[in-house]
Amino acid sequence: MLRIIFGILLLCPLLLSGATHSLNAPSVEAIATPVAVQVPVLAIDGAIGPAVSDYLVREIDRAHQQPLPPAIFITIDTPGGLSSSLRDINQRILSSDIPIVCLVHPQGARAASAGTYILYACHVAAMARATTLGAATPVMIGGPMPSPTPQKGDKSKPTAMENKVLNDSVAYIRSLAQLRKRNQQWAELAVTEAATLTAIEALEKNVINIMAQSPEQLLTLLSDPQLPLVQGLKLQLSGASLDYRQPDWRSQFIATITDPNIAYLLMLAGVYGLLLEFYSPGMGVAGVIGGISLVIAMYAFQMLPLNYAGLGLILLGIAFLVVETMIPSFGVFGIGGIVAFVVGSIFLIDTQVQEFKVSLMLIMPIALLSSAFILFVLGYLWRSREKQVVSGQEAILGASAYATSDFSGMGKVIMGGECWAAYSPEDLKKGQIVSIEAIEGLTLIVSSKNRGG
Repeated sequence: MLRIIFGILLLCPLLLSGATHSLNAPSVEAIATPVAVQVPVLAIDGAIGPAVSDYLVREIDRAHQQPLPPAIFITIDTPGGLSSSLRDINQRILSSDIPIVCLVHPQGARAASAGTYILYACHVAAMARATTLGAATPVMIGGPMPSPTPQKGDKSKPTAMENKVLNDSVAYIRSLAQLRKRNQQWAELAVTEAATLTAIEALEKNVINIMAQSPEQLLTLLSDPQLPLVQGLKLQLSGASLDYRQPDWRSQFIATITDPNIAYLLMLAGVYGLLLEFYSPGMGVAGVIGGISLVIAMYAFQMLPLNYAGLGLILLGIAFLVVETMIPSFGVFGIGGIVAFVVGSIFLIDTQVQEFKVSLMLIMPIALLSSAFILFVLGYLWRSREKQVVSGQEAILGASAYATSDFSGMGKVIMGGECWAAYSPEDLKKGQIVSIEAIEGLTLIVSSKNRGG
């Protein structure tokens, strides 16, 4: 009994201190601070290519990790871009569980060509004042495609392939317009007749849903629950803030190497590095740098619309220039190589988007430098390899000498003004010309070549 009383007395201070602590401690509800809801803001600034596609797709995937944001904003200012990159971006937008809000921004920006398709694919489309969209006609190698309804005096007719591409583009943008319940007729005109609209006209024609001058203003407008948007779409943006997400190092690296001019230079650096290593084997530095450059260039080209005929002409031109260094042909191979190199460089990238074509201002100097490098540098190295050896053991083998006296077996010969010990299995006469067959130590193994007196 005394032990029980003693135990209760010991526990009382602990129980009292615990009760006091629980009374003084703030509740969980009191210390928990609400986490601010952030809306990711992505940006399309410039031509749409592999780097932009990689950046947008990965950022949208990242946003789908828990907790999900209420929306994703994309600002657009683009002249257009590659069809393959556009399709990748739109597929990810259409499959997104998070509403995607696109804004043509800032003032003076445009959503031309591929940008129009992206704007139609987004759940909510917005534009700032003094911005435009449209001109979504697909282009081919020869330039803009002829309209299916030629103007008066225009006798050109679209080919079957051009009609196929055009009809596919029309069906694609109409499907987007139907999905987002926007103006289908104007969407078709944007493709077939390269129609364009200002922001105010786009709002009047139900091409966009809303006008806003900035992402911040757009966030404020969309926070109004009474704002009529796409049927069934509800955005919970009250109290949300914007989180501007810039491209990371990976996207910046892809943007650098998929610049057609950079990829072009990397390819040439790779080819010339390997050629230099072949012509003049050494420490392997040229070969290593050339191999790495060539692999990076091939990685970049598989993301770009590469024209294999253009690539083949470049390699053929380099091969002709190399042949010129080995077999002088009075310039036939050299001139043919330069022509093939220049033509191949022009047609290397199969697109009409100027931002993804190799610059003519780069092609001509590179063609001249490449010709000079191959004809003079590699030509000099090749001629150096082909010259007869004038020193060392290799220079002695096969050389001629003459006997200083009659001998059979061991004797002496004069070779290059020097007296050498020699061995001959046959009888030799004084002054007889002999050929050096081998060297054993400091003794020459010789055989008769002709006889002299």
